[in-house]
Amino acid sequence: MALTEEEKRKAAEKERKKAEVRARLEEAARAKKGKKGFMTPERKRKLRTLLRKNAAEAVKREQERRAGERREMLLKRCGQAKNLDGLNADALKKVCQEYHDRLAKLEDNKYDLECEVRQKDYLINELQVQVNDMRGKFLKPALKKVSKYDQKLEKMAKVAAKADQDFRQNLKRVQSTKFTVEDEKDMKDQPNWAKKGGHKLEVEEAEEEE
Repeated sequence: MALTEEEKRKAAEKERKKAEVRARLEEAARAKKGKKGFMTPERKRKLRTLLRKNAAEAVKREQERRAGERREMLLKRCGQAKNLDGLNADALKKVCQEYHDRLAKLEDNKYDLECEVRQKDYLINELQVQVNDMRGKFLKPALKKVSKYDQKLEKMAKVAAKADQDFRQNLKRVQSTKFTVEDEKDMKDQPNWAKKGGHKLEVEEAEEEE
């Protein structure tokens, strides 16, 4: 069945649109691929080197700024160094007195600043307590950490001490004369003839020994 001119035109138009869409997609894919591969390893290495260099320069500038501020502060507080060459004793004594007075003044300023800091710390603490009271929060005291093994050992020690105490209390006292030899009592209970016989036996044994 032969296609009419209208059908051929529509088929060609359809193919042309498909080709345009395909071309746009391919162009977008190429652009995306090129953008993704912009940061090559070489460029990344150069970028890291540049960032490290800038960071090092920033740190160096900050150190120089602080050192300059320190020098200015020392110069302001201590003043210019005096030339002591060729000075006599009176001039040296005068210079020492000036330094001593300046040192005493600085010590006074230091003490005043320390007192002011302590007062502000106390005020901050009081305000913090008031804020916690208004919020209904209270500072919890630090709890002492006790190991569970220490608690068990303490309980075992108490039980052992109690058992030892009960054992000692339950012991019966033994009469001290229960196992003694009652020789004197036996001699008293013996009749006179037995006592004499015993005395006679002792005399005979003594004579035999002689």
